[in-house]
Amino acid sequence: MAPRRRGLLKYIILIPIVWFLVVLTFSIRTESPISPHAHNDVHGHIVKRTATEESFIDRLGPARALVNRIRNALQFQLEQHADHDHPVEERLKAREQVDEMKAQVQVIAPEVNHDVKNPNKTGPGEMGSAVRIDKNALSEEDKEKFNIGWKNNAFNQYASDMISVRRSLADVRDAECKVVKFHPNLPDTSVIIIFHNEARSVLLRTIWSVLDRSPRHLLKEVIVVDDFSDKGDTYKTLEDDIKPMKIVRVLRTKKREGLIRARLVGAYDANGTVLVFLDSHCECAEGWLEPLLDPIARNPKVSTIPIIEIIDDSTFEFRSTAIRNIQVGGFDWNLIYNWHNTPEREMKRRRNRTDPIRSPTMAGGLFAINRAWFEELGMYDPGMDIWGGENLELSFKLWQCGGELVCAPCSHVGHVFRKRSPYSWPTTVNVIKKNTVRLAEVWLDDYKKYFYERINFDLGDYGDVSDRIKIRERLQCKPFKWFLDNIFPEQYIPGESLYYGEIRNQGKIKVCIDSQSSSDDAGKSIIGFPCHGQGGNQFFLLTKMFEIRKEDKCLDFGSGKLHQEGDIRSMGCHSMKGNQMWSYENKMLRHSSGNCIELSSTNDRDIYMAPCNASNTCQQWYWKKRELNSTST
Repeated sequence: MAPRRRGLLKYIILIPIVWFLVVLTFSIRTESPISPHAHNDVHGHIVKRTATEESFIDRLGPARALVNRIRNALQFQLEQHADHDHPVEERLKAREQVDEMKAQVQVIAPEVNHDVKNPNKTGPGEMGSAVRIDKNALSEEDKEKFNIGWKNNAFNQYASDMISVRRSLADVRDAECKVVKFHPNLPDTSVIIIFHNEARSVLLRTIWSVLDRSPRHLLKEVIVVDDFSDKGDTYKTLEDDIKPMKIVRVLRTKKREGLIRARLVGAYDANGTVLVFLDSHCECAEGWLEPLLDPIARNPKVSTIPIIEIIDDSTFEFRSTAIRNIQVGGFDWNLIYNWHNTPEREMKRRRNRTDPIRSPTMAGGLFAINRAWFEELGMYDPGMDIWGGENLELSFKLWQCGGELVCAPCSHVGHVFRKRSPYSWPTTVNVIKKNTVRLAEVWLDDYKKYFYERINFDLGDYGDVSDRIKIRERLQCKPFKWFLDNIFPEQYIPGESLYYGEIRNQGKIKVCIDSQSSSDDAGKSIIGFPCHGQGGNQFFLLTKMFEIRKEDKCLDFGSGKLHQEGDIRSMGCHSMKGNQMWSYENKMLRHSSGNCIELSSTNDRDIYMAPCNASNTCQQWYWKKRELNSTST
């Protein structure tokens, strides 16, 4: 009897174990995880599963926790699982994130024990990969969250919230950057981050990227300035969020100050030798800080900017730029910042590919500057509002007052480039115009008239700039002509043009040629549009090269088709005449093909090329002649 009882006892013990193993095996085979996909050769995560679907394990109810504990204990499953790219632990984490957290902020826990040297590289967005959301597969509740995230932030907050706030990034530095010998005594720094109603996951990812990828002895503090946030819960939860971050502190403004004055709040409170300003939707890559500090250690009057990489606003993919493709900053005569290819003269000046690259201007969102030098320059102009123009004001005075502005090709910082601003702006004043008039009055000397032409000399109330002029006088800053001749000789000077301003039709005197495009939007056709006298899309120049130019775009007719609306386009100026060669004689705009620009007689919008006819008033245009063609006045 004893042997039979022992055999029966074995069956009693083995049957439950076998049952659990069968359940476990079945659940692993039928479970539908978030799976990796390759899209255009870039790895990403695509969320397809709806919130209402359940796996077999989900339906076990209370037994689920026990099964999960057994599953985690069976290490051999990692080798047997069909998804070799994602360990079981990561699949469970991602699954729970979609099922239970429903796109709440995912934080690798516990944060204080996060292993930066051995980061998780397989979760959503890890290694800078894309997270692609199949919106149609989301539940109605999550679709609403998806839409609200875009509306409130002008980027995909839903995707951002799925990504760890301490996600890993690939080391995108050039191989030579990894062996550069930096100055032995790099200064310490205060990193200043401004936010207003920023999405919590994006803000925390910005802060953690600074902490995780900055040498501790160089990072004195991180100052986060809350510019009077009044939406969402970021400003409410931030105090708890930063508790593990020993050197991070939060300052709060008492009213909405705008980016410019909020940065001044952080600068006044900073203690570091160098100030580094970052936007609140950035990610610092490996080795980002030392290349910014090295030029400043060698010359405290140098300001540095990183390579600003694109973080996709929809997928949060981190894209990198090779040194050979680095662009530098410029500006157009609307006093708007733009990008330019690095001039050949600058590439030849540098001895090594890792040497800093001189840039005429900065974008303004991300830069480093010696705190004492920043104060000597008068910091930002406190008379400027919100945002806009402060980057050019700082760029011009850096160069004109004895400093330098350089891009550090070994420093990479990602930035979410939004297609619109999600914030409200004052309706009682044109903030951009006010700010740019202030900088023109102080720094552009007689060249300011080229900007004023574009706003029809309507300066508006731009306030008192006498204090800013005194700073320029105290520092004995150079004239703007010096800046154009020595720092940005590639810039086109409007004073060299033959005709300028609006091009008004004589047959329909209220209709002007309109480019219907911004300064960086090439390829759009010109149209007829009611004359508004405000410059912008209706401001053109006839250059000495016989180009009809709007900033760095020229009117181009290449199809050869007549009476075909939409064939005269704004394209990048190539200075090779041909399709972009025009003349203005007897009030007619004649192309090198021998045909002329004509406004349709049947509507006020269509413009096309037609055989020249001097008696056709729809081919006659009024354009103001420039009386004095000078580069110095």
